[in-house]
Amino acid sequence: MRKAMVWIVMGLPTAGAADGVVIAALGDSLTQGYGLVQEQGFVPRLQDWLTAEGVNAMLINAGVSGDTTAGGLSRVAWTLTPEVDAIIVALGGNDLLRGIDPAVSRANIAGILKAASDAQVEVLLVGMQAPGNYGPDYKQSFDAIFPELSAEYDALYAENFFEGLSVEGGDPASVRAYMQADGIHPNAEGVVRIVDALGPKVADLAARASE
Repeated sequence: MRKAMVWIVMGLPTAGAADGVVIAALGDSLTQGYGLVQEQGFVPRLQDWLTAEGVNAMLINAGVSGDTTAGGLSRVAWTLTPEVDAIIVALGGNDLLRGIDPAVSRANIAGILKAASDAQVEVLLVGMQAPGNYGPDYKQSFDAIFPELSAEYDALYAENFFEGLSVEGGDPASVRAYMQADGIHPNAEGVVRIVDALGPKVADLAARASE
């Protein structure tokens, strides 16, 4: 009954209806789809991409707006229900906004990856880069979290959630066309570009989880 209730709360069919690899997307507002109508958000667009590519996977939107790595760690246990085969971990942006010590962020993400490992759930860890205004030491410590922990826990790794929004023609202003007015969250077209870049990694995750 508890498992069924979790799936109902998430707005998904029960486990018996799942017909492929089940992937939970654990993240913050970028995952949740902040500022967009539901069908334009990251998870629905990624689901459409996977379906179009013939990848037999169903996504769970486990994004919570405003969440830090600590928040992700606090809810990873109930996100990793027995039905979940794989997890996308895309957290860290709110840690940066709050200037949280990279050592704390690292420990939280390590805890998430350990929980996934203990549950025998495959992981795609999505990186995040600190801005230069925090200073070189902070940036070096924060940026190293994701590649180092992905290697330590044998997780798949995507370097940057925003990889699909690469600067065009060497002009950083070109990225603004794909962002909402706050300059933090992608608009609908930005999400499409993000999904196009990240989709192949998620397909690899699905393939690994189905082995």
